[in-house]
Amino acid sequence: MPISPLVLAVFLLLPVQRAELAPTGTLRASFIENNPVQGRVDARTGAVTGPASDLVRELARRLGVPFVITPMPNAGAVLESVRSGKVDIGFLAYEAARAAQVEFSDPYSSSGSAYAVRGDSTYRNSADVDRAGVTIGAISGQSPEVYVREHVKNARVQSLPTVPPNAALGRLLLDGKVDAFAANRTRMEELVREFPALRVLADDFTATLQAIVVPKGSRTQLDQINRFLAEVRKSGFVKASLERADLAGVTVAPEPKR
Repeated sequence: MPISPLVLAVFLLLPVQRAELAPTGTLRASFIENNPVQGRVDARTGAVTGPASDLVRELARRLGVPFVITPMPNAGAVLESVRSGKVDIGFLAYEAARAAQVEFSDPYSSSGSAYAVRGDSTYRNSADVDRAGVTIGAISGQSPEVYVREHVKNARVQSLPTVPPNAALGRLLLDGKVDAFAANRTRMEELVREFPALRVLADDFTATLQAIVVPKGSRTQLDQINRFLAEVRKSGFVKASLERADLAGVTVAPEPKR
């Protein structure tokens, strides 16, 4: 039985795609370990779950190669791992400053960012928080912190160097050390489940687009990643991954406008 031209084309292209996306023979990826919007790390087994893991696994399956996904402590570490060639792809929210260092794919998900506040506070929406005398807490270098630093006009932003455990973060708010905390909605909703005396404001103060990054100038790899993401968005793969991960405030990114 003759092979169809389409099947033959895919068969011939696969070795080229492997060489470009997984030059070592293993697809290597990195993500921010403390960002549930990207993935979660099981404290006991070290297993990674969530959208980043699902996408890496599916891309590796299509390429016919094994994969390794490495948790990183922050966005800077993900950037360094991609720029240095330690990994082939990384997962990051889009920011202009980061785009000067790596190439960003089309987004695969959109994640809202919101403020957590004390339950008895008078704040009803995000605009209420931007007042003189208000202290907003955020994690240095993360997308919500970058946004509030650039856009908040009246409140003071207090940046924390690392992500505190929820127990410490809850106490920061309840003890009045900060009046509001800015982070992705997923993290804030999880915090409030642990601390019922807190609440999350109903509106998002911004939304960030999660994407895959490759080294600067890697246009061929980027085109392949974009084709892959277009397929998994359209097929419902990304939607199913987000639903399994049960991520509050996270939706499939819209198709990019060309």
